Amino acid sequence: MDLFKKVVSRPGSLGKYQKEAHGYFAFPKLEGEISSRMMFRGKEKLVWSLNNYIGLGNHPEVRKADAEAAAEYGMAYPMGARMMSGQTKYHEELEENLTNFVKKEKTFLLNYGYQGIMSIIDSMVDRNDVIVYDSECHASIMDGIFLHKAKGGKSFVFPHNDIPRAEKMLGFANKRIAETGGGILLITEGVFGMAGDMGKLDEIAALKDKIEFRMLVDDAHGFGTMGETGYGAGEHFGVQDKIDLYFSTFAKSMAGIGAFISGDEEIIDFLMYNMRSQIFAKSLPMPMVKGAIKRLEMLISMPELREQLWTVANALQKGLKENGFDIGVTNSPVTPVYLKGGVPEATNLIFDLREKHDVFCSVVVYPVIPKGEILLRLIPTAIHTLEDVNYTIDAFKAVKSKLDSGEYASMTMINANK
Repeated sequence: MDLFKKVVSRPGSLGKYQKEAHGYFAFPKLEGEISSRMMFRGKEKLVWSLNNYIGLGNHPEVRKADAEAAAEYGMAYPMGARMMSGQTKYHEELEENLTNFVKKEKTFLLNYGYQGIMSIIDSMVDRNDVIVYDSECHASIMDGIFLHKAKGGKSFVFPHNDIPRAEKMLGFANKRIAETGGGILLITEGVFGMAGDMGKLDEIAALKDKIEFRMLVDDAHGFGTMGETGYGAGEHFGVQDKIDLYFSTFAKSMAGIGAFISGDEEIIDFLMYNMRSQIFAKSLPMPMVKGAIKRLEMLISMPELREQLWTVANALQKGLKENGFDIGVTNSPVTPVYLKGGVPEATNLIFDLREKHDVFCSVVVYPVIPKGEILLRLIPTAIHTLEDVNYTIDAFKAVKSKLDSGEYASMTMINANK
């Protein structure tokens, strides 16, 4: 069979709705200045879908730093991979600043988060090693684990945040490496980006007293939001020193592009010379590097931004719970709202939210979550207001009433492209 004909005939669980969803429910275009209010299809919406936790995305100081760096260097400099011709003092300065902030020995700057953590996993383990991981780890982590399995490596998964089962899986891994002579890498997250709950890093770290393993933590949503000074979930739990490899991206609180990995100097040195995604990739362009330096400086020196984020997040979550909404077990700014219904109900509900109430948030349905479930995901930021919170809760009450009455189920599934 022709390869192209085969893939087109099997569009996938999400792809089968492409004609109805594209440009509205999937691949929507938010336009205008980055803000809590942006334009969608020619009309202003109150937006809860931007990974811009502390409001740096359109901050005047950030825009100025980005513009000045672009004017001075353009987007091409430095040319080549860092190992060959792409090293600059500013890449090193950013790494040093990150190292000091997250309290590790050394940091290595990465071009992207997704490819970064995949490549870290691929570099750190071989076929003799075993990976133990949380069942709700991000897709990028899963792809890294798939690479490990492709090399003949073994992995054990434990149910989300189930520490007794994690200990049991570590026991299985320990028996395995007794035969292979390998080591164990446990992977979890500081904040799980879909449900908003935190990984139980303190309880996992305590297992080190029983079994020897190393811990890799993806803290993309915790960096900049969690902990007394904002350096993440490790600070929140007081176990940053127990995290062997601390990973985060610039795509959330830093509102930029890039990522980093921090840890013991000898391990970071190893990764610098063994991560294929960095060795064979062009260095991060100078505007992104100098922009990240400015973003990190503001994240550290302006705690009021993080305080405003939490003022909004706490008000949003409190108001939703008081009005009968199920927001799960989130203990971070990530705010999920769980509802019952299928894809038709979800599309009709979202259409109402956007067109009748001018509220834009992300919607998640099967196969990302179980059938019969609808997840509305809100990302509060420092640029939202308490008025935004109150308006959104009222809008949610209105659409939930229609959902509960069965009105959305009785409607034809919205085709936003007709």
